[in-house]
Amino acid sequence: MHKNSFKKIDLIKHIANKSGFSFNYSKKLVNDLLKIILFNIKVDDFNLKGIGSFKILHKKERYGRNPKTKQKFLITARKTISFTASKKITDKISNIYE
Repeated sequence: MHKNSFKKIDLIKHIANKSGFSFNYSKKLVNDLLKIILFNIKVDDFNLKGIGSFKILHKKERYGRNPKTKQKFLITARKTISFTASKKITDKISNIYE
């Protein structure tokens, strides 16, 4: 299961295959997990122990430029989500490539 892009449907199928749960139950698990994360991010920063932390970043309005036409345009203010992996996860990844 090595892909460059991993979609939500791929995660659902993988959980269903590994756990023996039905596809619909696996889909419900993934959707419920995402709802829990999004609900908690809206309230405040959200930390999943042993996995990482999610927080909302507030980006200010700024000017961008189309690299082809060099035309400037306004990028509106927006919110984005930042994820920082836990030390446990980063240690596991660094051990894989040693």
